[in-house]
Amino acid sequence: MRQLELLAPAKNLECGIAAIDHGADAVYIGAERFGARAAAGNSIDDIRRLCDYAHPFGAKVYVTVNTILYDSELDATRQLLCQLSDARVDAILVQDMGIIGMGTHNLTLHASTQTDNRTPEKVRWLRDIGFRRVVLARELSAGEIAEIHRQVPDVELEVFVHGALCVSYSGQCYASQYCFGRSANRGECAQFCRMRFSLVDAEGRVVERDRHLLSLKDLNQSDHLLELIEAGACSFKIEGRLKDAAYVKNVTAAYSQRLNAIISRHPDKYCRSSLGRCTYTFTPDLRRTFNRGYTTYFLDGRQPAIASFDTPKAIGQFVGTVKEIRRDSFNVAGTTSFANGDGLCFLDEHRQLVGFRANRVAGNRIFPYRMPQGLRPGQRLYRNSDQEMDRLLARPSAVRKIAVTLSLRAVDDGFELSAQFSGAVRSVRVAAEHQPAQKPPRENIVRQLSRLGDTIYECERVDIPADFNYFIPNSVLTEMRRQLFESEEFFDERSGKAERRVKSEEFAAAIPASAVDPTSAAANSSLFTLHSSFPSLHSSFLSNISNRLAAAFYGEQAPTAFELKGGEGPLMQCRYCLRYELGYCVRHGGQRPQWREPLFLALGDGRRFRLEFDCKNCQMNVYGSE
Repeated sequence: MRQLELLAPAKNLECGIAAIDHGADAVYIGAERFGARAAAGNSIDDIRRLCDYAHPFGAKVYVTVNTILYDSELDATRQLLCQLSDARVDAILVQDMGIIGMGTHNLTLHASTQTDNRTPEKVRWLRDIGFRRVVLARELSAGEIAEIHRQVPDVELEVFVHGALCVSYSGQCYASQYCFGRSANRGECAQFCRMRFSLVDAEGRVVERDRHLLSLKDLNQSDHLLELIEAGACSFKIEGRLKDAAYVKNVTAAYSQRLNAIISRHPDKYCRSSLGRCTYTFTPDLRRTFNRGYTTYFLDGRQPAIASFDTPKAIGQFVGTVKEIRRDSFNVAGTTSFANGDGLCFLDEHRQLVGFRANRVAGNRIFPYRMPQGLRPGQRLYRNSDQEMDRLLARPSAVRKIAVTLSLRAVDDGFELSAQFSGAVRSVRVAAEHQPAQKPPRENIVRQLSRLGDTIYECERVDIPADFNYFIPNSVLTEMRRQLFESEEFFDERSGKAERRVKSEEFAAAIPASAVDPTSAAANSSLFTLHSSFPSLHSSFLSNISNRLAAAFYGEQAPTAFELKGGEGPLMQCRYCLRYELGYCVRHGGQRPQWREPLFLALGDGRRFRLEFDCKNCQMNVYGSE
């Protein structure tokens, strides 16, 4: 039976706990440094507390150590890995291959999507050098995922299913570093792709003026999880390590329910990778949380309308069309209920997003604090801030419990109480006399043993032999129950602590201690080249080699990262294509364009970025300003 994992983001401890409570099988979180979201760092103590909270449910905690590293940071990274191992994290996400040279830690490695994982060959190479799991590029179709799984069936495949999309293949975007000195590979992306551009041809003619031509809609695969499961994916990742707890609660709950529905239809094939049933005080609804509009991206191959040219901001849920407008209010045609304080928006006649607050609501009539300019009858209205949903999610909104079956029986010297769930069994015994009961004891025993209080467990059933007729004092029953559920051993047996991690020494044992010392000449040892069989782009900044250990791993003489040296080559490699998005890809049935290439993306300050259309590989590349 295949285990399915819902993987949720955690900006901080609060978000991580919320994710577990709302149905996540695993969470990913950043430490204080070296995570691909520099603004989402957390202390080791908070990560340890998150592990302590997650592990009793069998849920896992992955830590992002997925930036490229400089030589001056290697010692600090090695110390961090030791601390994460001590905190009992379940895996780390890695981009920089220099970390393999630090293989003295009891940690499982996952290859971050920043390692640019789009082919069976790359995934096989990553498996061969010791990665248990590979996070695939967001751009892959279900068919391409299935082919990777067919060729490399013994590696776990993690896929993104929800949230913001990068327009460039992850790990291959240098635009932020090039324009602003802020490296996406160092967790400091300035979101170049969300900026406003004009599209200009070789003769200076403007094809599109001041639009967000590289800004994509948000990913939503909630209706296509079974396709991804059947393709071979085992972990389904929600993007959003900068999102707040309300976002995490709603999105995690929505996807958890979808996975459970699939499992209920195929109980002999699939199960969740963690334990516990969640009950919610709200109805999860992906339309009622932050989104730029939704797309399934390349799930079924190339498709149009995956970009959001008009705005990079959240549009939210469509709530109806503007009907009648008065001096201080308007009404909305539709069935949506509104609340005072809702954030509403529309696109005006210039395709500019206009937002405003509902100061007061009377049925479907909205009274803004100030009537927005450009509002017209017939315009489509959206809600991007939902006060009622926010109120629901600001309170405790889910309870997660593990259902257990308790069994009580008499033994020679007393009584034994056992708890069983998901194949795990734990028992405790107490010495006591076998006193015949003066009245049937079953009802009282069930009542006392079922009181699991504020533990993470709920009693599903109490099994007592039909001929059981002994008196047991309530104090004894209470003590047996306490011993059973407060036992550290019980948690460890249930959560499989001994099996949770695999030592990275398995693939780093051949590396001498001197090689992991960044001050040592042995750091360039040819032993590292044992792992460099994959034909990567050596001597190019596209390999993201930024330290001595990574250079030695690839058999290079020195770091070549763009962040250190710059370089000639594309700033972005995109499967997304503006030709296609605008309807001018002849290869895919579009009309023949009238412009003269090359095309350029032009910023308002005059900087231009040349576009290259690599039709052989169905890819668009973005080059530096001219």
